[in-house]
Amino acid sequence: MLEFLFITFIVIFCIQCIYFLIIFGNFSFSKTPTNNAAFNKAVSVIICAKNEANNLKKNIPHFLEQEYSNFEIVLINNASRDTTLEVMEEFKKKHPSKIKIVDVVPNEQFWGSKKYALTLGIKAASNEYLLFSNADCKPVSKNWIQEISNNFSSKKQLVLAYAPIGKVENSFLNKFIRFETLFTAVKYFSFTKIGIPFMGVGRNLAYTKTAFFKANGFVSHMHRIKPGEDNLFVNQVATKTNTTYTISQKSFTEATPKTTFKNWILQKRLHFTTITYYKKLHKFLLNLFFSSQILFWIFSIILLSSQFKLISVIIIILLRQLIVHITIGYAAKKLNEKDLILLLPFYEIFLILIQMFIFIKNRISKPTHW
Repeated sequence: MLEFLFITFIVIFCIQCIYFLIIFGNFSFSKTPTNNAAFNKAVSVIICAKNEANNLKKNIPHFLEQEYSNFEIVLINNASRDTTLEVMEEFKKKHPSKIKIVDVVPNEQFWGSKKYALTLGIKAASNEYLLFSNADCKPVSKNWIQEISNNFSSKKQLVLAYAPIGKVENSFLNKFIRFETLFTAVKYFSFTKIGIPFMGVGRNLAYTKTAFFKANGFVSHMHRIKPGEDNLFVNQVATKTNTTYTISQKSFTEATPKTTFKNWILQKRLHFTTITYYKKLHKFLLNLFFSSQILFWIFSIILLSSQFKLISVIIIILLRQLIVHITIGYAAKKLNEKDLILLLPFYEIFLILIQMFIFIKNRISKPTHW
């Protein structure tokens, strides 16, 4: 029995090596591509907000300061109950040529749907090229629009980008959330690089209006599930030929950090519900990776406790941790998350435990919309 477990343990280790060294390593160890294109077509920046008055006051000025010749900002008020609309109107008074407001009133059929609100915003946008972010995000440079837009071409209609979480000093929660954001980005950038794009994040995403309407927008999952306006749309539309990504640091948008573990867990639980609607190949690849992660540690514990081929098991565990540390460490340097490198293996183990908790919790009860 233990001999069989040990052989299975080695097989699982090999699967993990394929993911970390070949798939993720292809991204982590590659040179950061340079893009010398100079895109100059008109773009629309779309920001959907619900009860985000304070974040809008803080972050919209960063979008208005963009050094790009021809852009508009479409602000969508998604049936807010605070002063979100009033804040938007103040910005429009000061920048009438730059700001367009879409005020979404409560609708019984699409109650509180961000997908419905975004659809109205996309329809209202004047331009073909659309850049998306959230009210709690800000571009880290004045060249954000230029850096993202440079990746559009006649073939590339979707652009994935990185949206790090803002740093909080001396906070384990902040470092862990940032690690999860980093690790998620490594996965979707890596799969995009090998021609299997499966998701993006709405905090920093771009696509064309043509791509949106050709896919009938969010129709295929509008009424099936509330979240997924970003990752499900990308999963539905993205292909090897029409999707690209950028990791230029000037292309980043920075999100306001979550301050409570409870809020972050709810957000992740909602994200997990969307995976059910991914394409079959994507679900298989993601489930295989997650399962091999869990099984690796379960088998490690069993074999260590039984002391079966103890030295070999310890060597395999240490080798696996070294591979994880190097692969994700190189990606962390690329994405300007160097302060996470030291404790990378610990964060990864903790993330596996959290993901197991979320999986079990979602099986017991469905999360409510946050």
